Amino acid sequence: MMFKFMYKQKSKTKNRRLSARNYAVNSQINSKVKLFNLAIKRLSPSWQACLPLACLIVLGWGYAAVAQTPVAGPTTAELKVALDTLWVAIAAFLVFFMNAGFCMLETGFCRQKNAVNVLSKNLIVFALSSIAFWAIGFGLMFGDGNDFIGLNGFFLGGADNSPATGEAYKGIFGAISWAGVPLAAKFLFQLVFAGTAATIVSGAVAERIKFVDFLIFSLLLVGILYPITGHWIWGTGWLADRGFWDFAGSTVVHSVGGWAALMGAAFLGPRLGRYQDRQVVAMPGHNMSIATLGCLILWLGWFGFNPGSVMAADPSAISHIAVTTNMAGAAGGISATITAWLYLGKPDLSMIINGILAGLVGVTASCAYIGIPASLLIGLIAGVLVVFSVTFFDKLGIDDPVGATSVHLVCGIWGTLAVGLWAVGPGVYSWYGDTLGPAKGLFAGGGFGQFGIQLLGVVSVGGFTVLLSSIFWLALKATLGIRVSKEEELEGLDIGEHGMEAYSGFLKEGDGTGFSGEESSIGKF
Repeated sequence: MMFKFMYKQKSKTKNRRLSARNYAVNSQINSKVKLFNLAIKRLSPSWQACLPLACLIVLGWGYAAVAQTPVAGPTTAELKVALDTLWVAIAAFLVFFMNAGFCMLETGFCRQKNAVNVLSKNLIVFALSSIAFWAIGFGLMFGDGNDFIGLNGFFLGGADNSPATGEAYKGIFGAISWAGVPLAAKFLFQLVFAGTAATIVSGAVAERIKFVDFLIFSLLLVGILYPITGHWIWGTGWLADRGFWDFAGSTVVHSVGGWAALMGAAFLGPRLGRYQDRQVVAMPGHNMSIATLGCLILWLGWFGFNPGSVMAADPSAISHIAVTTNMAGAAGGISATITAWLYLGKPDLSMIINGILAGLVGVTASCAYIGIPASLLIGLIAGVLVVFSVTFFDKLGIDDPVGATSVHLVCGIWGTLAVGLWAVGPGVYSWYGDTLGPAKGLFAGGGFGQFGIQLLGVVSVGGFTVLLSSIFWLALKATLGIRVSKEEELEGLDIGEHGMEAYSGFLKEGDGTGFSGEESSIGKF
């Protein structure tokens, strides 16, 4: 009995201790709950309403994590397509940004009273190019057809199983089936190239062309002329069959745009007051700061223009082409600076700008097929050519306010011929094998064979572009008239064509000219 009594006493003592401990714990919990409730009450009603939603989200995530079944990752082939597509898209965006460069460059090189007109042309031209190239241009250029023209793929319609390549490809765009990216990526990249060809014309005809005529000509150029000659080369047409090579467009883009610009400038005639007593009268651009910015934007865009033409995320090819592109642009700027300094007496900024662009245009055809030393030589020669070309066209009475014909036409021809001089031949670079590039050039031990083919391409594309663009310009001249009135030109196209000013409230340029209309007729066709 005594043992039982003592056991009960110990149990009571233990229970009291446990009760006291539980009471202390419960008190702590209750105080924390009260503090939590107090904290919630201090929140705004909107935050209080979010708490249940947050709990549901956490519960949902937990359920999804438990219930989710493992999914197989993408294959190596799928990853390659994704990377290639990403690179092509980035390159296309860079080339698209070149439109801003053309805007700044051309506007800076032109006079203040025509700034709105130049900006308007460069802005609307890509919008028009997008529609024209989608509707008809891409099909004419890359659609299956014959050696002269594509006959399928208008409005991007028709069979296509891109990104399949080679024998696996089943569609109507066989000419571009070598690119392992979706059709939309192919179209986007080629579209920004087509838009570039149209912007080249804008600069050469600036300050005196009617806005509506420029719009119509741009549609005809991008929708018909550019795709036909492009089909000959990039659409596996007759020039491609003969072994003509133009990697990124010295001829396909730049020379075509340059020939069309030359004919436009010739049919328009010079700006009023440009040539007096058979002397060239300087008409300096109004803002060389934005012209320089435009040059830098274009230089940046060329890293999409040339390396992007690989249309695959090939690190060796992209890096090599980027270096050859940059070196040619740098060499062109240096040689143009020295040439202008010696020939004109001053290191003219406009010549420095055009020298850089000349080097970039010159290396565009060969950037994937040459070594770095050759790219330097190509750029150096292009920089010299552009300086003498600008003065040569002025002596002919062909007025080009921005030097577009000298940069894109002359140096585009030079760059195309340079392929036949310095191409290293297949087997030197991993991306440049048999049937994937030109034969050895003259200075690489290959003789005149490739040079002759390149010359054939220059003459053929040039002749066809001159013929068709002349037809377009003459038709516009006979129907709508391509040039603004003398009064509009003197006042400025900003007011005459658009009814607004680029620099409202700023001091205007003087309108005094001191010349007659007859004195500015040199060079008119």
